[in-house]
Amino acid sequence: MAATVTTRFAQDNSSTLWKGPRLISVRPVEYASNSPYRTRSAYRSRHPASDTRSEPASALSKRIFDATAASLALLFFAPLFIAIAIAIKTTSRGPVFFQQYRYGYRNRLFKIYKFRSMHVDLGDVAGVRQTVQSDSRVTRVGKILRSTSLDEIPQLINVIKGDMSLVGPRPHVPGMLAAHMPYEDLVPYYFQRHTVRPGITGLAQVSGCRGSTVEPNLAVARIDHDLDYIAKWSLRMDMTIIAQTVRREFLSGSGF
Repeated sequence: MAATVTTRFAQDNSSTLWKGPRLISVRPVEYASNSPYRTRSAYRSRHPASDTRSEPASALSKRIFDATAASLALLFFAPLFIAIAIAIKTTSRGPVFFQQYRYGYRNRLFKIYKFRSMHVDLGDVAGVRQTVQSDSRVTRVGKILRSTSLDEIPQLINVIKGDMSLVGPRPHVPGMLAAHMPYEDLVPYYFQRHTVRPGITGLAQVSGCRGSTVEPNLAVARIDHDLDYIAKWSLRMDMTIIAQTVRREFLSGSGF
């Protein structure tokens, strides 16, 4: 039986790069016996992976695909980009863009860009308080942007800059809560998701793990999907996830 390990990962952004080969092995870590969620994760119930794979972040093909597709998408959305910016500026006080530091590749912090969807005097600067359905902080224009995920369009700039990928684990703010506790306390292997660049969309989002992380099972499942993506990554998988995202988010309007 595997030894039970309880650990908290260091979050020092200046010392997150390891010295070994650029390979990863996604392996589950068990909870301490007093954790009420020890046996609820599908990912932890699997056998440890017996092989290693090159990190998606080191794949030149993924980076070329990201930069090319993001540049073309930004050109395509340029008229809509301008229209949204005008709508935000004329209907509520504050800047057009919302900027916030999020966890990136190997725990490095980067500044994410989104269209502002909340009133500036009601927004949560730290980002720890999550948006809920019928949230009073969201503006009228913001409700439309969030329901269609159009508020995410400026993140194409992050992709072009190399901070993000089109597909990957969604970037979280440091100190993000899940089940009313720090995410890394709920999921001890939480920081393994940062061995790739974060994405505008990801496997967790198209698998139904989107929105609030208050419910512990869904919060843990989100990380499990992130690690599944890292273990099984391929360009074909990225394209499939992008197609599913367009159908679920832009056409169906499942956000809030």
